[in-house]
Amino acid sequence: MSVIGLCSDHAGFELKEAIKRLLEARGLPYKDFGTYSSESCDYPDYAHMLAHAVEAGEVYPGIALCGTGNGIAITLNRHSGIRAALCWKGVLASLARAHNDANVLVLPARFISEEEAAGVIGLFLETPFEGGRHRRRIEKIG
Repeated sequence: MSVIGLCSDHAGFELKEAIKRLLEARGLPYKDFGTYSSESCDYPDYAHMLAHAVEAGEVYPGIALCGTGNGIAITLNRHSGIRAALCWKGVLASLARAHNDANVLVLPARFISEEEAAGVIGLFLETPFEGGRHRRRIEKIG
């Protein structure tokens, strides 16, 4: 079983802690790349660590959080081996996996409840990449 990588900034810290409990309840291993408190911090510091770990095959997939999800998603997607998808509904997460082969799920911590996050994460983890015509499109990303 793969180890799921996690990271957040201060705005996502509390939801990240709830996600850790969810993963533990499901028996899913994870590695937390920080932050480790709700003290103000800079999301790129943690996004880069997660991105490097996903690219190196150390963790797969990743789950990242910041207040809106935008800043951390932008940072993650600066890495050529990352396809981070900002999702706040289950259908977005399943399509990000099925059509875009997303390898990092990004959640907007200030705009999603623990229950909503659990549903989004479940669909992200359970949905396989469809391949086919979608693979051709992924290869064009570079």
